[in-house]
Amino acid sequence: MSGFSWPARVYWEDTDGGAIVYYANYLRYLERARTEWLRARGHSQQELARDPGILFTVISLSVDYRAPARLDDELQITCEPALEGAASLRFAQRIYRAPGTDGGQLLLEANVRVACVDAHTLRPQRLPRFLTEALAAPGSSHG
Repeated sequence: MSGFSWPARVYWEDTDGGAIVYYANYLRYLERARTEWLRARGHSQQELARDPGILFTVISLSVDYRAPARLDDELQITCEPALEGAASLRFAQRIYRAPGTDGGQLLLEANVRVACVDAHTLRPQRLPRFLTEALAAPGSSHG
């Protein structure tokens, strides 16, 4: 299974007083990459909330910070999704400094578990068929 990669840049509002990315802001990068992974599959979160009426919510997260990202750094955020039961996915995610300055230095590793829920009741829902088929297919491409 190949991974999906999404580029980002560190802006002033992402940083603390020392021009280093504030630790909680890394979660925004991870979220955006998962959203762009879904968009690359041809679906938006807004569309899925309307029809078939589902949302994705983070239910667990572990993060290992390896090195700091700094103001103006170019980043690459990766997603490697895997099925985990009928209603959840697990994403192995990493953030790298883009190749060039530090040769693609690993900055962060995360393991994110996401549940599919009904948009109105917030009760678990089966993952949509397009996701289960794409992730179960051998050699499936993710971006």
